[in-house]
Amino acid sequence: MNELFWALMLLFNFGAIILAYRFWGKIGLFIWIPIASIVANIQVTKTIDLFGLTATLGNIVYAGSFLVTDILNENHGKKDARKAVGIGFFSLIAMMVLMNMALWFRPGADDFAQESLVTLFSPMPRIVLASLIAYGVSQLHDVWSYNMWKEKLPARRFIWLRNNISTMISQLIDSVIFTTIAFFGTFPTHVLVEITISTYILKWIVAVCDTPFIYLASSWRERAELMESR
Repeated sequence: MNELFWALMLLFNFGAIILAYRFWGKIGLFIWIPIASIVANIQVTKTIDLFGLTATLGNIVYAGSFLVTDILNENHGKKDARKAVGIGFFSLIAMMVLMNMALWFRPGADDFAQESLVTLFSPMPRIVLASLIAYGVSQLHDVWSYNMWKEKLPARRFIWLRNNISTMISQLIDSVIFTTIAFFGTFPTHVLVEITISTYILKWIVAVCDTPFIYLASSWRERAELMESR
């Protein structure tokens, strides 16, 4: 059943991104970045079995943020893509500080949430540190790489190539950095290696599946420019 739920989450994630872009343009994509950053860093604390591999949850939501920066890069330029990366950084730091401050408060006699919050957010500083480093390095690489390929192969028919090359290499960088920093010493070495490999494979699948959506976003942009020129 995990595989079915994973496929459903994949469709919902891409659908939400493309709807946000359809309704609110690049502002919708800027809104999605903190949603993805926060949700992915909560989901990643859950380990699941998927396609016979041990994996962490959150891969779909996090990998979707690369679709967001690629759409921004393709349709609005490198500056807006970098702005989205900065928004993601800020949202992660704000969440870490606010949720860890929430744990300082003494719970009331009728409170039922404290233990769950401690379980979820006590390891958050290490996970957020791992996420910030991995997110910064991989996303900035993705923005740079996508823009480089866009300059070398500017034709629309090559969107799939620059999208997949930039994202797949960036996802590999992200998976290695994040898994090593977040989980080293927490899991046995063989589990850590399995999580790294499975995480990358799943993100690679997400990267391939997002290609039709970036073409759709590109066609909307071209149509909007056509209408503006009339």
